[in-house]
Formats: sequence, C-alpha cells, structure tokens
Amino acid sequence: MPKIDLFNQMGEKIGDLQLAESVFGVEVNTYAMHQVVKALLANKRQGTQSAKTRSEVSGGGIKPWRQKGTGRARQGSIRAPQWIHGGVVFAPKPRDYRVSIPKSMRRVAMKSALTSKVNDNQMVVIDDIKLEAPKTKEIVKMLKAVEAKKTLIITGESNSNVYKSTRNIEGVSVIPANNINVYDILKYEKLIMTKDAVSKVEEVYA
Repeated sequence: MPKIDLFNQMGEKIGDLQLAESVFGVEVNTYAMHQVVKALLANKRQGTQSAKTRSEVSGGGIKPWRQKGTGRARQGSIRAPQWIHGGVVFAPKPRDYRVSIPKSMRRVAMKSALTSKVNDNQMVVIDDIKLEAPKTKEIVKMLKAVEAKKTLIITGESNSNVYKSTRNIEGVSVIPANNINVYDILKYEKLIMTKDAVSKVEEVYA
C-alpha cells in the first residue's frame, strides 16, 4: 500500500498515512484522463454563440443593380456574404457540446489522476485545517511550509473559512471532497488534502 507523510497545519510532519492502493496506487491511464478532461471542458461550453446568415440579416430585398450592362459583377442582394454587413456564410448557431463519458472511465481517470499526484510527490496530506475566522495569512504560512504554490486544497466538508482565506491567493483553490474532478486535480501543480478528505475519496472510489 502506498504511504505518504502526514503533516499538521504548520507544515510539521506528525506521522505517516497509509493510502488505499485501489485509489492511490493504480496503473495510470493517460488515455482515460485525456478523454475525461476533454469531456469536462466540452461540457463547460455554453454553446450560445450565434450569427446571422444572409436569410436572417435585415434588408437586401431588392437587386442592387441590373444584371447586365453596368460593367460591374452581377449581384443579387446587398446582404450576400461578400458585402459589408452581409450575412455570415456558415454562421455559428446554438448547439449542445455535451459529451457523455462512461462511469467506469470516469472512475479510472479519477484514480489515475490521484495516483499520478502521489507518484510525482505532488500530494500533501494535512491532518486538519482549522480556522476560527478567515485568515489568509494562516493559509499562506501553511502553503510555504509545504512548498506549495499553484495548489488545489481539498477539504472533507465545505469550509467557508478556508475558502474565504484563499480567495485572494493567486493560483490557489479550495473544493470539498464531493466536488473533485480530474481536470482540477491535473490543472494544479500541488494537491493538498485533509485527512478526512482522503477518507471520503477512498470511501467513494475504493
């Protein structure tokens, strides 16, 4: 079973933590991670882009000049695509970009992402993060102690004090364990998880 150092909030090592091999010690499947990240990004797209075709642009009902005898190229409408203020040839229209990924692939991708962080020594487990009130200075101290910059902090439960303490720290985000996704895990260089967050993740994915 993979083992990782356990730190307190001050960044001091207080012991070791055994991680579930079925979650943090699997074979990394880069293909599954790639497919899931692509799907997550595609599903974030609003798909509300829209432009008008020549049939939708107002005006242009009359032929601008007669067909022959003027010496100019024949034209049928001033709202044709080659005209200024004309319609768009292949105008984008609202569409759904949603991609469906099998649940089994999502699980494999999540385990692979977590395992890759452990393998690359980019995961840190904190015993607990306790703040009586939002204190950015306390979080900055913790990040410096564990040498973390661009970091994703995963807590067991939604913690408003921790969230508010990190809002003004560039490159740092906080999410509860039940909201984690492959894209966020891979996006950040360092992954900081509380001990109870690790337990929750193992409970779901083991």
